Amino acid sequence: MSETTAPASRLTTTATSADAASDAGLKGGVRSRRARISLGALQIVLALFFAVASALPKLIAHPSAAESFETLGWGSAGMYAIGALELAGAIGLVIPALASVAGVSLSALMVGAFITQLAVFDGEYAATPLILMVPLLVIAWARLEDVAGLKRLLRRTA
Repeated sequence: MSETTAPASRLTTTATSADAASDAGLKGGVRSRRARISLGALQIVLALFFAVASALPKLIAHPSAAESFETLGWGSAGMYAIGALELAGAIGLVIPALASVAGVSLSALMVGAFITQLAVFDGEYAATPLILMVPLLVIAWARLEDVAGLKRLLRRTA
């Protein structure tokens, strides 16, 4: 056998272990580095959106936000409450143990926003909450395994 030729048994073993590693990645056992980075980037982008573009105008009582909540009849108390919930969700998105819970919670908030858009504002921007729900639910599903860490943390403090 020459130096450049590998024995057949070695080739099949290498191929088999590579196939098993790729199968484990596909089945969710091991997440690829690119997937983890993409998911983290998505979490950061959504957290920035909810904190800066959505919660901040409500928390500083920007005239556009105040006008919307006056139209709803919720006044400043409702505006500040929704802003605080959005800010809490944005913070939760970047904390690994809370990301799944934050994704579900913000999705529930988006269901309320969708219904409000349809009922009060004639569906003018009703698609926006639905569009935001998709990546939020992806984050909630992908970070579901991190909830186990949250459960351990809660048990330890209780």
